[in-house]
Amino acid sequence: MSLPNAPTANSATSSHDARTTGARLVVDALLTHGVERVFCVPGESFLAVLDSLHDEAERIQTIVCRHEAAAANMAEAVGKLTGRPGIALVTRGPGATHASIGVHTAFQDSTPMILLIGQCAREHLDREAFQEIDYRRMFGQMAKWVAQIDDPKRIPEYLSHAFHTATSGRPGPVVLSLPEDVLSDACDAVPGAPAYQRVAASPSAAQIGKLRELLERAQRPMVIAGGSGWTPAACADLRRFIETWQLPIGLAFRFQDTFDNEHPNYAGDVGLGINPALAQRIRNADLLLTLGPRLGEATTNGYTLLDIPKTKQTLVHVHQGAEELGRVYAADLPIVSGMPELAAMLAELKPATSSGQLAWAGAAEEAHRAYLEWRKPRAIPGDVQMGEVIQQLRAHLPDDAILTNGAGNYATWLHRHFSYRHFRSQLAPTSGAMGYGVPAAIAAKSLYPQRAVVALAGDGCFMMAAQELATAMQYDLRVLFIVVNNSHFGTIRMHQERHYPHRVHGTGLTNPDFAAFARSFGAHGETVERTADFLPALERAIASQLPALIEIRMPQEASTPAATLEQIREQGRKMRGE
Repeated sequence: MSLPNAPTANSATSSHDARTTGARLVVDALLTHGVERVFCVPGESFLAVLDSLHDEAERIQTIVCRHEAAAANMAEAVGKLTGRPGIALVTRGPGATHASIGVHTAFQDSTPMILLIGQCAREHLDREAFQEIDYRRMFGQMAKWVAQIDDPKRIPEYLSHAFHTATSGRPGPVVLSLPEDVLSDACDAVPGAPAYQRVAASPSAAQIGKLRELLERAQRPMVIAGGSGWTPAACADLRRFIETWQLPIGLAFRFQDTFDNEHPNYAGDVGLGINPALAQRIRNADLLLTLGPRLGEATTNGYTLLDIPKTKQTLVHVHQGAEELGRVYAADLPIVSGMPELAAMLAELKPATSSGQLAWAGAAEEAHRAYLEWRKPRAIPGDVQMGEVIQQLRAHLPDDAILTNGAGNYATWLHRHFSYRHFRSQLAPTSGAMGYGVPAAIAAKSLYPQRAVVALAGDGCFMMAAQELATAMQYDLRVLFIVVNNSHFGTIRMHQERHYPHRVHGTGLTNPDFAAFARSFGAHGETVERTADFLPALERAIASQLPALIEIRMPQEASTPAATLEQIREQGRKMRGE
């Protein structure tokens, strides 16, 4: 079935003579399927595709990155933001292995993405030729589909299959290997496929009827929403359902932008560092409606939040992929459905109570009050109070600002204290990948140049993609990068102190002056060492009309919003019986 996030009529294919090339067929297919930009690091194995992209520079923007991991992360970010496959184009061997991180993130985050890899010429395959890898074996467990195109006439067929596979059911990444002679050799012109259409299941009337019955019998229902596949219309329908049934709603790990965080029914994020009051509310629920998320390790607090395999709560689990239902938790009502299809039916669902008074009336407001209390800043060691900084940042950004981050303890301040008001304003990897936030922010700004885009990164996380400042400068993408510098890998140090207290090894970092580093690229640079310094630095960074970086220097002792390193170390000593 065709849905709003399928490509629009941007499918005009270039006319060409009776003879063409495989590369031209690739570019024609990208145009057919609505692609507007590709992210790449150039390589000799796909020079023919670059040449064909040259002819379509007005319709497809080629953004050249400084590392293939960044190119893949940018493509994944576009998939997250739009629901349409982001495209990365990399060379064989080292290029493909560098790009694998973005493919893994797309798989775990259920993000539509297509990675195109230039491959050795067909006559050289299976000889361990220069940079040769069998990508079907390499990517087999981290992509929905991996294939190699050995016949140029089948390029339209393979690309059509790739777009349908990436977007249908549970979305995810597709990897296509393109031998360089398939791309460069002349071949007969072949007709292209029509633009892809997303295919999704819908709940049956009987399943929606059963869901209504469960709701009407419930005393303490709770909703957890999130995952991929949502659209603005689906989020609006979800809101109608939540309001009609007066339900408290939590949002799955790193999908906090699925529902307005200021809404009186919002109970908080269900992920790492969950509010204990929210965790208890979920444990005490008699009905749990899980709409979209996988119920993976982060959302379930290491599979401890819910009993396995049968939860004590009556569980309704809705997911886009049938293979996910029953994987860990045996739901009382499993439903395979796309999120727009589900939400449209839920929006029309009305309580049948004659009095109009639901058994759980007031529970949502109580849950929201607990969330508001939880997000209040707590004092931490040092002169920079990160909770206050995040709230100042929120107050000075428009509601549709996009916030990105990678992995690290620094992100817990963002998750806990930032209020997301707009659909797809949060970009972060559920896969826990470091180095994601910087390239994701650059991709977001290329897609939405009029929206404010902020990348929050730890010092370790930032340095995994720091070279992409050059990409931001090259394309005048005015991202604000905020680097939280505490001179160590903070998350790993936290776990180290918990499990091996006082035995610090391998987690310290020597860093540059990050503000000076940014200025060396021509970007604006600021350094913040006190809470009072942040707002003026933010205002100067915005006024600079340049890509800008603010370095925030923090002591190592400020480990998380909830605990200092010494407190974590003490926990470790108690665990070891010291």
